[in-house]
Amino acid sequence: MDDGIALYFKGPHSFTGEDVIELQGHGGLAVNRLVLERVVSLGARIAEPGEFTRRAFLNGRLDLAQAEAVADLIEASTAAAARCAMRSLAGEFSERIREVSMALVELRMFVEATLDFPEEALDPADLADIRVRLDSLARKVEEIGAAGRRGIVLRRGMRLVLVGRPNVGKSSVLNALSGEDLAIVSPIPGTTRDALRERIEIGGVPVHVVDTAGVRDSNDQVENLGIVRTWGEVDRADAVLLLTDSRDGISGEDEVILQRLPAGIPVVTICNKCDLTGAIARREVGPAGPVITMSALTGAGLSLLRTALLEIVGRDEAVEDSYMARERHLDALDRCRRALVAAASLGERFELLAEELRGAHTALGEIVGECTADDLLGEIFSRFCIGK
Repeated sequence: MDDGIALYFKGPHSFTGEDVIELQGHGGLAVNRLVLERVVSLGARIAEPGEFTRRAFLNGRLDLAQAEAVADLIEASTAAAARCAMRSLAGEFSERIREVSMALVELRMFVEATLDFPEEALDPADLADIRVRLDSLARKVEEIGAAGRRGIVLRRGMRLVLVGRPNVGKSSVLNALSGEDLAIVSPIPGTTRDALRERIEIGGVPVHVVDTAGVRDSNDQVENLGIVRTWGEVDRADAVLLLTDSRDGISGEDEVILQRLPAGIPVVTICNKCDLTGAIARREVGPAGPVITMSALTGAGLSLLRTALLEIVGRDEAVEDSYMARERHLDALDRCRRALVAAASLGERFELLAEELRGAHTALGEIVGECTADDLLGEIFSRFCIGK
């Protein structure tokens, strides 16, 4: 069928920790299919999704966070996301988790010893030291969570919605950010009737930009339907670009749009068309966040906008402080942090303190797989591609 190479990886030094044979051929769908059919006829079976990585985890070659990073590396859509996933796969994220976990073990040993020997008077300095250590650990957990959130943005991208009155240049800004003529640009108000989606990359971060219909009072049923969809997109956004016209400033209609935006959502206000007013491109601080004066037509101020967007996701061009975390990791880190904060407020109530420390320790163990239910493992590895 083919001339190729058979490579033998002796356990426990293979990826899975087991004896593995890898067959390398010349490729091609027909040849690969014939080889695969022959191998299966000799007693092999097709691997389940994520089976090889799951075996590596069960055999101690990877912890659970590293195993998930394998899938993240495969699915990475940008170079920055790939580097971030590789850092997690190399164990840097897990190492920071274990550093906190080891510190928690020391604290738990001290508290448990205090419970076992209640007749021993505890030095007030020891109590103060416990509080200091708990506060320090809570800050570390918060920092790890922040780095993980940046990694999540690198993996799934940021959903950015352009909103504003008709004819303020939303489509022009989309075209300027993407570097292509993706949206129709016209001086006629109401040109955009439906949401237009485009994926771009800014500083290594995938950004899913949604251009929407202009918001105004209209008797056109089709246009009104587009406006309804605009607000639906805003409700699902990670951040909003509010477009205004430099010739008008931030008008009363713009203020109404601002007030209707979801509470807490990051907003960058763009005063577009500064080329028509002679104003220079600049960045200022407004009541809702950064205000960028720019021109989508000439590109003046476009770099200021990109910088503001990178600030929203909490990163710059580098990824040295980011980890490819998952939502379950952030949930576990948040539970750990809340348990540490609660423990720091308990004083000499050591029974309660011991329980909070146990909860914090258990939450960290879930991240690397030291205490993880089998059904969670099944859910995690089922999302891998076949065989990985």
